[in-house]
Amino acid sequence: MSLIGFDNAKKLFPAVQPDTPFSLVTLGDNPGEVELAHYILSIEDLNDSRRRFTMSAEGFALLNPNTLTCPVFRARHDAELTRAIYQRVPVLIREARGGQPEQNPWSIRFMQGTHNMSSDSHLFADRPGEGRLPLYEAKMIHQFDHRWAGYRVEAGKAVAANVPLADKQDPDYTVTPRYWVDAVEVHQRLADKAWEKGWLLGWRDITNATNERTVIASVMPVAGVGNQMPLMFPGEQQDKRMYAALVANLSSLALDFFARHKVGGTHLNFFIAKQMAVLPPDAYTETDLAFIVPRVLELTYTAWDLQPWAQDLGYHGAPFAFDPERRAVLRAELDAWYAWAYGLSRDELRYILDPADIEGLDYPSETFRVLKKNELRDFGEYRTQSLVLEARDGLQGKDLPLASQGASE
Repeated sequence: MSLIGFDNAKKLFPAVQPDTPFSLVTLGDNPGEVELAHYILSIEDLNDSRRRFTMSAEGFALLNPNTLTCPVFRARHDAELTRAIYQRVPVLIREARGGQPEQNPWSIRFMQGTHNMSSDSHLFADRPGEGRLPLYEAKMIHQFDHRWAGYRVEAGKAVAANVPLADKQDPDYTVTPRYWVDAVEVHQRLADKAWEKGWLLGWRDITNATNERTVIASVMPVAGVGNQMPLMFPGEQQDKRMYAALVANLSSLALDFFARHKVGGTHLNFFIAKQMAVLPPDAYTETDLAFIVPRVLELTYTAWDLQPWAQDLGYHGAPFAFDPERRAVLRAELDAWYAWAYGLSRDELRYILDPADIEGLDYPSETFRVLKKNELRDFGEYRTQSLVLEARDGLQGKDLPLASQGASE
């Protein structure tokens, strides 16, 4: 049995739109492994063994235990590396199946935002007022940054714009939304989820496997939240610092690597989020948290409106300075740690950062091509690659996290 996925970018079918994919499926009664290939651009590509891989029913169940579907891999090495990660690290939520109970180490619950941008639009106000909270939209957040973008009025119309660095360096600055909503209603909707904390954790639903980053999650102050920013409510943790570890894991390059193979369209739906490999709370030691939490705290707590988040992490001081250069280093250190915790060798991390660095320029896969392109433009180098590998080298000789036992160098 086989499934060969074609991309029509080179107009194999001239009369069909170039962005229309198609597949050749061969069925049989052999219950063994299925041969797979994706993003085939030409007949010649079919002879490229680097593009082809096999997977058994057990392999499908390992990578996507809830849906039993196969991620879309560009190359065999992508499939092998993802499979190795999933053999070490469990999915976020394994649904009940075959008489086995649900496995949900973080006790996660989900919510499609607090407000639907269409059906709840009659509840939106176009100006702040007493008893109102801002309505956050997905485009307003980015990784470790709840003040990524806001709105300004131009010619009488609200226009989205990125927040200038000078404003981010002001800890009193808060983003201006397009709408505001009634605070009582927000708190009631959150109470229905038994959520009483002074912060929220959400991610962008609209995304793409070829964006600079695919999984964009952030903590933010309690506010109204549009339906294109799903919310994640982790269960109560004995050590609240665990929440910082979850945020860091969701923002890691290693997680983003395999998540982008699972996003087949433009939505990061609940069923995709559930099947991401995420370190469980019991994977972290006190030493691990001592490394992770101060970095997450400094990256996220840059404004007074996230003070409840900082206090839950055990910090009662002033917000940290928003320094882009230092933030790049802190993020690289976290990326290196999570790659290490997922059990990736240095060369496997190099592959995740840029397959061409390991396999050559003609290798049929890509990972963070847009990130690399943007950094070459902005910094004259692939800065993330340099910083992450430097940070990975700094981890040599340290005790390995639970998930990475047995990782090769």
